[in-house]
Amino acid sequence: MKAAVFFDIDNTLLAGYSFIPESTIQGIRELRANGHYAFICTGRSRAFVRNPQIIDIGFDGVVAGCGTHVEFQDKMVYEFLMPQEQVADCMRIIREVGFRPILEGPDALYFDYPDFDENDGFGNRLRADKSLKLEEIHDHVGPWRVNKISCATEVDEDKYRQGMEGLGQYFDACIHNPTVVEYVPKNHSKATGIEEVCKYLGIPRENTYAFGDSVNDLEMLKYAGTGICMGNGTEEAKAASDYVTAELMDDGIYKGLKHFGLI
Repeated sequence: MKAAVFFDIDNTLLAGYSFIPESTIQGIRELRANGHYAFICTGRSRAFVRNPQIIDIGFDGVVAGCGTHVEFQDKMVYEFLMPQEQVADCMRIIREVGFRPILEGPDALYFDYPDFDENDGFGNRLRADKSLKLEEIHDHVGPWRVNKISCATEVDEDKYRQGMEGLGQYFDACIHNPTVVEYVPKNHSKATGIEEVCKYLGIPRENTYAFGDSVNDLEMLKYAGTGICMGNGTEEAKAASDYVTAELMDDGIYKGLKHFGLI
């Protein structure tokens, strides 16, 4: 029976900023040749899923922005865009507490270059990726098309708490580490994105598989018929999964697909 398999990007498909094992590429192509669906399922917004190195592997669709954007074969299945007044209020809160924001949308990523200058590794990574459309927040003209927000949060404890409480009215927070927080609009997650795909394609939930490794994968690992954590994943992600495969660099994707008879 046809299955749909969902793959996180960072530390699941992609090691570091640019390396994808050949076995991963081979496994996903064999998966599709066997008649199954393959989906990217990422916290990155769609604007951040443009790199040909990833796209050219061959996928049937993309669940982006933690379930806020879902497409199948270039057709939009579901999209949540933050209301304009909500974006404005979030920016007010963010500026008051001193967070450094990246607004993530389907078309572009918005941030102010002084917030992520040449001394900031992530800012340099974004500017070096020529597949991305980047705009500065303070130069943006026109309505915002924003799915979610991420922030660097190196502020004192009081400001951090104030920011978390203020933004908490709109978002669920995925805290990746003490200085990086991903703000996902309420009622959205990678799991809700998978649910949208299942409804659209008529695939039973039990016929879904999800590969992930970290905090924003927990909902999808629990929701999928079979949740598979990478061997390099966090202990929390492993606990949320049905199976732990090998590490990314030890052919973890290929071995996981093989273990469940998908290839």
